[in-house]
Amino acid sequence: MTAQAAAENWFRIISAPAPKREAEALLDAAFGLDRRTRASYRLREGSAPVPGLSFHAIDNTSGRLAGLVSFWPLRIHPAGQSALLLGPLAVHPDFQNGGLGAELMRTGLQAARAAGHALAFLVGDEPYYGRYGFTRTPERIILPGPYDPARLLHLELAPGALGDAAGLLLPEWRYEQLREKE
Repeated sequence: MTAQAAAENWFRIISAPAPKREAEALLDAAFGLDRRTRASYRLREGSAPVPGLSFHAIDNTSGRLAGLVSFWPLRIHPAGQSALLLGPLAVHPDFQNGGLGAELMRTGLQAARAAGHALAFLVGDEPYYGRYGFTRTPERIILPGPYDPARLLHLELAPGALGDAAGLLLPEWRYEQLREKE
């Protein structure tokens, strides 16, 4: 049985955000209590996930939350190009290495493409996310605050979507605030 088939048989993937309390416990278990200090958290603060682009997985045996993924609205300042932030993609340690993360990633990316989104970013390890097509983002696109540029990755969901985009990745609400002041 392939990892994808195993994940499909052992877990039920639901198209909705995971219950908040369970999601926070899963994220603490997967990433540690210091996870909120990371660059990607600054891009999610004050935002809600894009409707229809949050998924969570329930273990069919125990009924426990096993994994989750969400996409968040971004804009590239100053031009305003829309993009998505993928993350967190998390699988509880009890369910890791069984293909669930890959299945959540495939499900989320497929839904993002189907919804007409053209560009996605994430902060993560290129060796892991590279298998889904993510590559290092050119240094002309930056994040607010300190981060490791080697970990800022992107995926063109539509060919040529990155183009010559340049600037600061911001949560959509923050971009709109800045635009109103200009």
